[in-house]
Amino acid sequence: MVARRPTRTVMRLVAALAPAALLAAALAGCAPNDFPQSTFNPRSEFAGMIQSLNLQLIFWVVLIFIVVQTLLIVAIVKFRARPDSPEPKPVHGNTALEIAWTIAPAIILAFVAVPTVLTIFKTQAKPVRTDLVVKVIGHQWWWEFQYPDLGVVTANEMHVPVGRTIVVDIETADVIHSFWFPAMGGKRDAIPGRPNRIWFTPDTVGVFPGQCAEFCGLSHANMRMKLMVETPAAFAAWVELQRRPPAGGGAAPDSTAAVSAAMALAPAPAPPAGSPAARGREIFGQSACIGCHTVAGLSAGVLGPDLTHFASRTTFAGSLFENTPDNVARWLTDPPGRKPGALMPNLGLTPEQVNALVAYLESLK
Repeated sequence: MVARRPTRTVMRLVAALAPAALLAAALAGCAPNDFPQSTFNPRSEFAGMIQSLNLQLIFWVVLIFIVVQTLLIVAIVKFRARPDSPEPKPVHGNTALEIAWTIAPAIILAFVAVPTVLTIFKTQAKPVRTDLVVKVIGHQWWWEFQYPDLGVVTANEMHVPVGRTIVVDIETADVIHSFWFPAMGGKRDAIPGRPNRIWFTPDTVGVFPGQCAEFCGLSHANMRMKLMVETPAAFAAWVELQRRPPAGGGAAPDSTAAVSAAMALAPAPAPPAGSPAARGREIFGQSACIGCHTVAGLSAGVLGPDLTHFASRTTFAGSLFENTPDNVARWLTDPPGRKPGALMPNLGLTPEQVNALVAYLESLK
């Protein structure tokens, strides 16, 4: 059977669409500097090392692509079939050519392998210094951040000072997760029974989104987080606020031990009697809430996020929703309906109870 040659119409169509396809592919790889989760916009020395390696690899990939496509086009044009052309003659191997196309890829692979291995060793090495340690625990489907040297625990929003080296110890409370702030560096898996670690030194103040990068269940895509990179003074003020009982009340203790004791024993200032917040506190203390959540001096649940300073956060539910009274009310009405697979059950709260709980939660600053 003789293969049919493509018609001229088909060839023209391919020739017309090829530039458009290449342009679309090029544009798909472009992203502005403020793209939410771009690894091509490094904001730490760790991410900078990965970016440098990326650019080197892109150079070689583009170079190889250009060379191969050029040779392909030359071969197509020069050796294309022509009317009444004779049958092509068999050509035996060319020793020099075979040696060349064996050595050339080996050299290119060396240029790729050496910087790759060096970058791996640099990013896996211990940091030169450690300014702050943060323990990260992945849960289905939210993040817990503990600051062991500061006596602070929060959820979904990680605060760090700019210009300081942050060492992140990573664990999981259930299945495999993956800790990833694209602007700060590579991913690190949270594996059951196997603590992991990553470090970075942020160089820019701002808010950077993060994401669980390992499929972990129904709401994997909704397991988000935020990194708040602040000036040292702003970070110190945040720490002081977190070390107080909710809504202020009392000076911050001087030692980590004192902080732990205060957070465990000091009750939050009671809302004004008869206020919606007071009613919400009563409902919180009498419902299943206290079995899963911690509020300093009121409950000590560990299954869900610590709510001691809930109102000081900008988001909740794995950074899925903005922390507004309306969103909190919708969440309390039907958590699984708002976030598929959410482990927080629908408690069947009445509208009055929901409004009271919202008032209470929004008072926990």
